[in-house]
Amino acid sequence: MLFDRVGGSEFFVRLVDEFYVGVVGDEVLWPLYPDQSDLDGAKHRLTLFLIQYWGGPQTYMEERGHPKLRMRHMPFHVGPLERDRWLVHMARAVEVVTSDPDVRAELMAYFVPAAEHLRNDTGLPISTRKP
Repeated sequence: MLFDRVGGSEFFVRLVDEFYVGVVGDEVLWPLYPDQSDLDGAKHRLTLFLIQYWGGPQTYMEERGHPKLRMRHMPFHVGPLERDRWLVHMARAVEVVTSDPDVRAELMAYFVPAAEHLRNDTGLPISTRKP
């Protein structure tokens, strides 16, 4: 499992911290965060999700239930630009926290299609979209 290969939870804490370094200064992504004064919740949720996804403890499920990523992101406009900006920051975070090319490739093989999956720019108003 990747979780064990990268050393456990601390790796994902560092990954998420590095990711948010980029998000905070991003003029496209930063406005999507409703409570910009407190990123602790967003960091906590992403960290727990990644830990669980990559084979660690199921704390995310215990705290939040099924991830339902598309549904949880539906209130926010996620189009090609938002997807691409998210990937820029996540790819940079991956580069910063690991030098192992196999780990980098495995992470990005998940993040690229996951970011595309979260796109919700159907042209329909949010109130009429179906998750």
